[in-house]
Amino acid sequence: MRYRNAREVFPAAIVEKLQEYVEGMYIYIPKKEESKKKWGESTSARERLLMRNAAIYQEYQQGMPKQELAQRYYLSEKSIQRILSLQRKQEAAEKT
Repeated sequence: MRYRNAREVFPAAIVEKLQEYVEGMYIYIPKKEESKKKWGESTSARERLLMRNAAIYQEYQQGMPKQELAQRYYLSEKSIQRILSLQRKQEAAEKT
């Protein structure tokens, strides 16, 4: 996000109307709700995390201890527990 002078963006009449409320201030104009993107939608981050979590769950099911998974993936044991719990819930939901 970058700074833009209102005179570059709005017609003079709108600038004058805005000046009735604020002058010489920065104003943030939020995006419309329908324009907002969910986290990770613009990149492959969400997909990579889903794949990582699936791999963690699979390795855990194959017998790898939580402590070793935490070291391998540079996560806390609490994070590993959270991932395993979410994966179990997802697996149960897929079966029903």
